[in-house]
Amino acid sequence: MRKTRLTNLPAPYLKRLSVREDASLGGDYPFNLPWLDGDFSLDFVTPVTIIVGENGTGKSTLIEAVAALCGYDEAGGGKGYRPLDHSRAVDRSGALLASALRAAWLPKVTAGWFFRAESFFSVARFLDEAARDAHAAPPDFLSWSHGEGFVRFFEERMSRQGIYFLDEPESALSPKRQLELLRLLHQIQETASAQIIMATHSPILMAVPGARLLEITRGGLAETELRQTRHFRLYQDFTSDPEDFVERALRDEI
Repeated sequence: MRKTRLTNLPAPYLKRLSVREDASLGGDYPFNLPWLDGDFSLDFVTPVTIIVGENGTGKSTLIEAVAALCGYDEAGGGKGYRPLDHSRAVDRSGALLASALRAAWLPKVTAGWFFRAESFFSVARFLDEAARDAHAAPPDFLSWSHGEGFVRFFEERMSRQGIYFLDEPESALSPKRQLELLRLLHQIQETASAQIIMATHSPILMAVPGARLLEITRGGLAETELRQTRHFRLYQDFTSDPEDFVERALRDEI
């Protein structure tokens, strides 16, 4: 089957994210995130944008918000997928934040996928069942090992033109599997065949050559470099002297 090309223009397609003029900020989460104010804006200038930061800074919420703006479900998946029961514990803070944001596109390409590691198996099962209902061969991502299924999924989905949201994909990948994803992300960055917006804690995935690396803190979003991130420095400290690192960590001195 020949792949349908949505545009001849290179990624990124989503150019800018900003706060709506009529947005009401403050109050409850997520509208009270410290970096979110009336002047907040985020420009996308490279095919691959990587957002890093500590837990609780709101990076996953930001990814969810942009995905929601593009029409994706909070649980992840493709457009029109509702693989989880939303009456249960599904965090909807990203979708709430989306109501306060606006997006600028050139062109508007929203086909793609929203990947969340914690809901991958529900989404994969949904895909298998939907294919069987349509009397088609199921993709059968679950027949592979955990990491193999994830990488096979990335390779199959992100070979298509579109916009893709990855929320901490390393959580199910060994370092070797992360290198496979790194190569795929590098190819996308080089060819500008798709747009990737990813939140990660992995220094390996932060190292995509040419990608824009942003660190989110309570003070806002700022461009950074791999070696300047706390994640890289922590791993570097560990690998230089693991025994000393562990001793200091056990004394809560890191």
